[in-house]
Amino acid sequence: MVNIKVLGPGCANCRKLEEVAREAVASLGVQAEITKVTDMNEIIAHDVLKTPGLVINGKLVSSGRIPTPATIAEWVRAAMP
Repeated sequence: MVNIKVLGPGCANCRKLEEVAREAVASLGVQAEITKVTDMNEIIAHDVLKTPGLVINGKLVSSGRIPTPATIAEWVRAAMP
């Protein structure tokens, strides 16, 4: 199972990123746990300077932008064991 975290205070972009991440996971048909992280200390711990941030299996893959579903799908594919 892939673990995905959407980091951000809950703004519109953070919600959009979660939506795009869910779309990417659905297109791959893989099992993933998608968690929203709004705690600023945890967000900072991932070295996110600009939200929204996206963490896949503990690795920060994006911050400050909303990648396309295809891009997120590639990252998820690469993170799968």
